[in-house]
Amino acid sequence: MDFTPLDSLLNIGKAAIERIWPDPIKRAEEVRKLEELHQQGDLARLDAHVKLMLGQVEVNKAEAQHKSVFVAGWRPFIGWVGGSALAYQFVVYPLLCWFWRVAQALGWVPVGMETPPVLETGALFSMITAMLGVGAMRSFDKKQGTQTDRIK
Repeated sequence: MDFTPLDSLLNIGKAAIERIWPDPIKRAEEVRKLEELHQQGDLARLDAHVKLMLGQVEVNKAEAQHKSVFVAGWRPFIGWVGGSALAYQFVVYPLLCWFWRVAQALGWVPVGMETPPVLETGALFSMITAMLGVGAMRSFDKKQGTQTDRIK
């Protein structure tokens, strides 16, 4: 078997693809792109593509291991913000409106004073739906036995 620098880059690229994309469909698409570059013999483009993928792996590793909550904790933060917004919108706000009317009837709040504002739900629902989709994908991975914590 004759190995060339191009073959070595192809193998490194395939290994990087395995680490980056757990989804088999996306992985197959990336491998196909890599093999097309290999067949065309474009060493510079193939090398750049492999370096880009390896660089992304390093960024992902560094972000996940970072001690700062502002780097490693942005996903949980988005979840807490979304959950808090939903709780306000569908639990706190209706109770607040009810309390507001009672307080106005008792004279604690002036009658002309409006209730606190309702949240704009379009962006909120988009964010929550996207997060639930990512959670569903992870649940599917777990059901299929994909061990993402062991991907190296």
